[in-house]
Amino acid sequence: MQPTYELMVLLHPDLEIDVETPIKKIEGLVEAAGGKITKRDNWGKKRLAYRIKRQDFAVYVYFEVKIDPSNVRELENTVLITEEVLRHILVVHEENENRIPRRDSEDKKPSETPVIEGRK
Repeated sequence: MQPTYELMVLLHPDLEIDVETPIKKIEGLVEAAGGKITKRDNWGKKRLAYRIKRQDFAVYVYFEVKIDPSNVRELENTVLITEEVLRHILVVHEENENRIPRRDSEDKKPSETPVIEGRK
């Protein structure tokens, strides 16, 4: 079973007139990475908290994506170089947080240095 991720993209504000084209492009990137979009929500054009690439506004689009964790990096790299996207974030959906092993917990090993009493 593939876990669910939340993908939020901020699209260039000039694309507000024909926002379906870049959305279809992002959907194609998800499918090319082996994922499936289960939910899509266009939040529309909103003011940014700070300027991004000389823009004060962006079109916010939210996706819920089912994708294998091994393909997440590929998806992020392709979204990162897509010129229509000002910013993006891809996070694990809350209901899956406890089921997906975290990478940092795999890398940590117990300390092999002896503990000296009275010192921290």
